[in-house]
Amino acid sequence: MENVNRNHKNSVFSSLFSTPEILRELYSAIEGVTIPPDIRIDINTLSNVLIMKQINDVSFLIDKRLVVLIEHQSTINENLPYRLLEYVLHIYEKIVDREKKYQKKLVKIPRPDFIVLYNGTDEYPDYTELKLSDAFTDIEDLKPTSIKKLPLELTVQVYNINHGHNPEMLKKCESLYGYSFFINKIREYQMRGLTLEEVITPVIEYCIKNNILKEYLEVHASEVINMIFGEYDRDMDIAVNRREAREEGEEIGMNKEKLIIAKNLLSEGSTPEFVHRITGLSAEIIAQL
Repeated sequence: MENVNRNHKNSVFSSLFSTPEILRELYSAIEGVTIPPDIRIDINTLSNVLIMKQINDVSFLIDKRLVVLIEHQSTINENLPYRLLEYVLHIYEKIVDREKKYQKKLVKIPRPDFIVLYNGTDEYPDYTELKLSDAFTDIEDLKPTSIKKLPLELTVQVYNINHGHNPEMLKKCESLYGYSFFINKIREYQMRGLTLEEVITPVIEYCIKNNILKEYLEVHASEVINMIFGEYDRDMDIAVNRREAREEGEEIGMNKEKLIIAKNLLSEGSTPEFVHRITGLSAEIIAQL
């Protein structure tokens, strides 16, 4: 577990699941299969390629025949299929010989698997699927599609790994169970009114004492503290950006409504001064109307 990818996105999840042995265990638990120890696993996470200011969490190649992309999400983004499409194309560029794609003979490429592990606070089912086709615009009037297969599809398997969800899967992967327990314990302490600063060290000590991620936390405790604060700050930034975007959208909507009211009042013969008092629009904008 000492091989922590320091070039990768700072998160406890990507740090914890960063060795072939743990990824073998994780994938086997998720898919309900057994990947033998003699089957090679190569990590190909996009650790140095920024895509839309994001770096994908975990990606690895199983026996050079199956490429797996796993994302950890505390908020489900319905654009994940599109984002994962971008990720997998970059990964294929890394693992497929460029010259071969111009050859006449068919070039075999690893089959992709797209997985999201959710541990946010919103209610979410044990399992669901997100599809790229849900984002496609309607073209029924241009080309009836009811009897034709989609020319492009990407399905993301979403698993809820919060406490009480998918217990059999978590039981089969000690690291995944430990991660779920660790995050749940942080939230449990915070519900008592404690701050993140007051919570994080006692939670780490509790987990080590109770043999939860003990080996990992003993080696990387200080890194985990920094990563948890980094993730918290990142989540706060996302929440603030969403709130600002929503407020901006509401403001634009209000301004549009004022313009409509102003136009109607002017068309009915109201004076610019009256329109200004009613709508609050500037004299310059009213003059333009």
